[in-house]
Amino acid sequence: MTYETFVLAMQIMAVIAVFVFLALFFVKAGYGMFASKQWGLSLPNRVAWVLMEAPAFCIFLGLWIYYGKGLQLPAAVFGGMYLLHYFQRSFVFPCLIKGKSRMPVVIMLMGVMFNCVNAVLLYFGFFHFAPESYQMGAAYLLKPCTIIGILVFFAGMAINMHSDYVIRHLRKPGDTKHYLPQKGMYKYVTSGNYFGEIVEWTGLAIASCSPAAWLFVWWTFANLAPRAKSINKKYRAEFGDQAVGRRKGIIPFIF
Repeated sequence: MTYETFVLAMQIMAVIAVFVFLALFFVKAGYGMFASKQWGLSLPNRVAWVLMEAPAFCIFLGLWIYYGKGLQLPAAVFGGMYLLHYFQRSFVFPCLIKGKSRMPVVIMLMGVMFNCVNAVLLYFGFFHFAPESYQMGAAYLLKPCTIIGILVFFAGMAINMHSDYVIRHLRKPGDTKHYLPQKGMYKYVTSGNYFGEIVEWTGLAIASCSPAAWLFVWWTFANLAPRAKSINKKYRAEFGDQAVGRRKGIIPFIF
């Protein structure tokens, strides 16, 4: 991939994210609490999550091995952070899913397409078209913004994983009722897991200073923010404004 192609691809992805952001205020992706048979053929959630998320892990790691970049610092640290998230999301998270929910194949395929493109852009953004400051090597990792970014990333991962844990344990086996999550980040927003993911990728972007990482933050927000707003609205309709209180959808006290 040439640098010109890399930049063009990022520009196109940034524009597409704008349309995705706007569209999702009007169209609710039919999975999770908005599951609908109108989306056609579906797969069990566990299978769909593996098929959707694993390409992100495999493509990034495959490119890393193919181009033989090894433990090139600081890029290897940022690549490792990305792979850590997607290892958990691809091979651990699906095993923990409870219930018999399903995901439409069309939604899964859209996720696969994004994950493939994003993995390529991040790999090249870290290893081939990296900021000039990466020439500092290991010393780059001691910069204050890098340390802060890494801490923010792991804080976001902890929030994301704990929020998933809270959701998984809302219901006892056999119970199919809906409950309003109250613990952890759910004290402040109704989509604590989404907030955690945005924090994660913001941390990676701060640490890496990579335009590709910041593009990922924009895509994550564009994809999750409209859905979080819809979830907040659904909770208010189901449990009442008093129960939900002043909690926002995805960003505490703001949105």
